[in-house]
Amino acid sequence: MKVAERCGPVVEMLGAEIRSGPLINADETTVQVLDEPGRSNTSKSYMWIFRGGPPGRPGLIYQYHPSRSGEVAKAFLGGYRGYVQTDGYKGYNFLQGLDGVTHVGCWAHARRKFVEVIQARGKKGKAGSADVALQYIQSLYRIEHEAKSRGLQGEDLSRERERSRPVLEEFKAWLDKKVLQTPPKGLLGKAIAYTLGQWDRLVRYVDSPYLTPDNNLAENAIRPFVVGRKNWIFSGNPQGAQASATLYSLIETAKANGLEPYSYLRYLFERLPHANAEDEYRALLPQYLTPADLVAAQQKQKTPVSE
Repeated sequence: MKVAERCGPVVEMLGAEIRSGPLINADETTVQVLDEPGRSNTSKSYMWIFRGGPPGRPGLIYQYHPSRSGEVAKAFLGGYRGYVQTDGYKGYNFLQGLDGVTHVGCWAHARRKFVEVIQARGKKGKAGSADVALQYIQSLYRIEHEAKSRGLQGEDLSRERERSRPVLEEFKAWLDKKVLQTPPKGLLGKAIAYTLGQWDRLVRYVDSPYLTPDNNLAENAIRPFVVGRKNWIFSGNPQGAQASATLYSLIETAKANGLEPYSYLRYLFERLPHANAEDEYRALLPQYLTPADLVAAQQKQKTPVSE
C-alpha cells in the first residue's frame, strides 16, 4: 500500500494520458472488499477499467469503487472529448448527453444475446431467427477480419468499412420486422430489443478507423484482474483494493506497451524517489519506454565502477 501511494503521481499522469486519446474503452467487474465502512463483508464492490490514450501508446487504469454507479465513469471522463465504447450497462447512459463525447456500443454483447437463444434450444433444435441474426453479425466481422488481414488503417480502413453499411441497413430492416413478430419476453424477443435499443451506438464504429466493432479491448484488459481474483478472492480493506488497482494499472499498461512487468517495475521504483516535476513523472510511464530502455538500465547497473 505504501508503494502504491508513492506511485500516485504516475497513475494520475496515466489517467491524463488516457483522456488525451481519441477513444476510451470502459468496463467494470465485481470485487469483494472487507472492512468497508458501513458495509458488510459480503457486499459487492467494483473494479473499473478505462483503456485509451494516443494511438500506439495504450494506457490502462483500474479504479476501485464501492459503487457501480455511472458517476464513477463520469468523474473519470470529466473534460474528455472523443469516443467512449462500452457495453449496454445502463450506468453508461449518461454518455449520451455528455458534450463532446460519442457513445459507441459493443457488437460482442449483442451477439451473445442471440447465442443464448441457440444455446437454450439445444443441439437438436432447428435453425431459426437467432441464426439469421448471427449471420448478419458474422458478415460484419468478416469485413473487419479481411481489413485486418490486409493491414488497413486510417482512411483505407474507413473506405473498406463502407461495405458494412448495406449489411447494417439490411440487418436493421430485418430486426424492425422481427420485433413485431416475436414475443418480447422470450430470449429472442429480448435479444432483438437489446440490439435495437443499442442500434445508434452499435453502428458508430464504421465512422472512425480508431474504433472497433466491440468493447473487447476493455474486456481483455479486465481479464487478468478476474483471473487474479479467483486466487486471492478478496481485498482486506479499501486501501488494499486501491493499492491493487494502482499496481494492476502499471503492470497491465507495461504489458500493453511490450514491456516485461518486473523489469518495468524495477525501473520505475529505482527512479520514482528522484522524480518531482511533471515531465519526470511522465518519463516513467510505460508508454514512453521501450524494452531496450529497460535492458540498457539493467546493463548500466551491472557495469562495475572503475576506481
